[in-house]
Amino acid sequence: MPSTVMLPQPDRSLRAYTFRPPAAFAPPTAPLRSRVFFAAAHIVADPLADVTPASPPALDWEATLAYRRYLWSLGLGVAEAMDTAQRGMGLDWLTARELIMRSVAEARAVGGVIACGAGTDHLPPSPNLTLDQVESAYAEQVEAVEHAGGRVILMASRALAACARGPDDYARVYGRILSQVREPVIIHWLGDMFDPHLAGYWGSRNLDDAMMTALAIIHDHAAKIDGIKISLLDAHREVQMRRQLPPGVRMYSGDDFNYPDLILGDNQGYSDALLGIFDAIAPAASAALQALDADDPSRFQAILEPTVPLSRHIFQAPTYYYKTGVVFLAYLNGHQRHFRMVGGQESARSIVHLAQLLILADQAGVLRDPDLAAARMRHVLALAGIEG
Repeated sequence: MPSTVMLPQPDRSLRAYTFRPPAAFAPPTAPLRSRVFFAAAHIVADPLADVTPASPPALDWEATLAYRRYLWSLGLGVAEAMDTAQRGMGLDWLTARELIMRSVAEARAVGGVIACGAGTDHLPPSPNLTLDQVESAYAEQVEAVEHAGGRVILMASRALAACARGPDDYARVYGRILSQVREPVIIHWLGDMFDPHLAGYWGSRNLDDAMMTALAIIHDHAAKIDGIKISLLDAHREVQMRRQLPPGVRMYSGDDFNYPDLILGDNQGYSDALLGIFDAIAPAASAALQALDADDPSRFQAILEPTVPLSRHIFQAPTYYYKTGVVFLAYLNGHQRHFRMVGGQESARSIVHLAQLLILADQAGVLRDPDLAAARMRHVLALAGIEG
């Protein structure tokens, strides 16, 4: 018999939900080729570490690396030490550096694709910082990633946002860092819905002006740029920018609301992807890309479209708490034995939110074992005082 669980509703009532049979998404039998897909991978906290939200984070290294091996087994690339890994929300630079070193070694061992975030998060933001200090902080992290053998994702900088006086300051800092990198990098434009500290990035709160500044930097340094990932949750702006990129520079979609259409593209191009939601829906993302490889765009859409309501729920405002939903789904799917997070972020979403997440994950076909998910959901419900 299908599993059934009593779930809380927004009106404070309880309603029985009966699970569907699990979807059968097969792993690929050959390298995926139609698009470049990176999943921004989450971290697994050590549940037995005696820490507080103010302590340096403690990770369960084996569970964290095992999840990356799982992503690689599905043919996906791993975007390491990014926002999904609680970078700037519990994961400090020292731990991020160790994570990068360990993950790059794992990728080398299994032949997995990996790119790693380099930013300035060890430099406290202040309007009194100098551009030289920001450049030095960026250079330190870029060097650490390159020394480990990883490709660089040049993350947006809170420190630069705090001290830059206008677009020219961004052009200077990015120009100097890009002139020093060994291999082409991915630039990451993270919107303020993901990180309020990044409001006005590229020197303007007007997104049209900001986009023009970013495009000018990309055109000036195209040989050092593999692509740009924009996380603005604005499909029109992503397409607009994509059509103005120089030849050979990729657009990596960071739009967790509109990714199927952006990845499928149109007669003028398409987006590759570097997405936090791909951590949560990895089997579906892999199967969808396999469908594209088989020249079956209808199946691609049929696989991904049911995941969009789940993604929109996980990434609903306040958007920066989406990590809680990503980790919760990993727990439901048996990828980790607990629902604990660095910095206590498991408390960042309500039990009603998590109940709806469970339903949407089931309807999207991304629950591997509905019986396990039901049992684990009952544990979470019991902690909220809901029995049955």
